[in-house]
Amino acid sequence: MKKIFILNGSNLNLLGQREPEIYGRTTLAEIRERCIARAKPLGYEIDFRQTNFEGELVESIHQARQEAAGIIVNPAAYTFTSIALLDALKTFDGPKIELHISNVHARESTYHNSLISRTVTGILIGFGANGYELAIDAMGRFLAPA
Repeated sequence: MKKIFILNGSNLNLLGQREPEIYGRTTLAEIRERCIARAKPLGYEIDFRQTNFEGELVESIHQARQEAAGIIVNPAAYTFTSIALLDALKTFDGPKIELHISNVHARESTYHNSLISRTVTGILIGFGANGYELAIDAMGRFLAPA
């Protein structure tokens, strides 16, 4: 079974509690369960991770190089600040999807310039928690044999 890494950055462990008017009330645990359920009939295993530490995200990407067919990443604040994350993602040859729960372009200008976008295959922005399931569907298309 092919594996998809779903990597989540800082403060996403607080989904459902932190600024629900922006991020909704769905928890990260609920998103994880929905991702596993969505991926299984498509023939994919999900490795779902969250960390508040940039280096752990980098290490997860390094591990994905050996174990994953694709990466879905919600880098959260690291989207706009982390050259280390950008460089790590550049080393992964499979498809990569950048994901944001809120529409970052409708928010303050701080959230408008993604460093990560430069290296990903596709981007999903503003679909709320449903974006994760949409990303799995998209990843399935990227990974499907031609």
